[in-house]
Amino acid sequence: MRFWANLVGYQLVWFAVVIAAAQQRPWLAVAAALAFTGAQWRASRERASDARLVVCAVALGIVFDGALAGSGWLRYASALPAVLAPVWILALWAAFAMTLNHSLALLQRRTWLATALGAIGGPLAYLGAARGFDAVEFVAPGWRAVAALALGWGIAMPLLAWLAQRWGDAPRVAASAEPEP
Repeated sequence: MRFWANLVGYQLVWFAVVIAAAQQRPWLAVAAALAFTGAQWRASRERASDARLVVCAVALGIVFDGALAGSGWLRYASALPAVLAPVWILALWAAFAMTLNHSLALLQRRTWLATALGAIGGPLAYLGAARGFDAVEFVAPGWRAVAALALGWGIAMPLLAWLAQRWGDAPRVAASAEPEP
């Protein structure tokens, strides 16, 4: 049940955030993403790992989406307030991080799958936000942004999955090293 709550919950949050951002309601978008992030964190058995992943994902979002916005290749609806990248997209990165130990945990040991999912799914998510909701605009020629998204997400996804594996396994390794009575 937790798997499905995480998977479906994130998809619903993605839609809520993108729609709110497109309607120039960035704080509503942030509230939706933070509500999901907080609820998932409270229910998590991997709280320390999840917290670290959220920090890393938001940092990646600042750099990655900030670079795309700064280059002029992407324009974000509700661009302000921003920390290089709009706050709503950073909140979406935080919500996404909460899937890495849960519904996307299978990517932790499948680097090739994480890379493929990032390189394909990342650009598709942005294209969906652009064409379906006008939350993002690809500035001509749009292929540069699509290529940058494929490359960036093709790196970010396996990196975040690797961090989730590394941080998530630490408590289990320590616990399994103890002798059984």
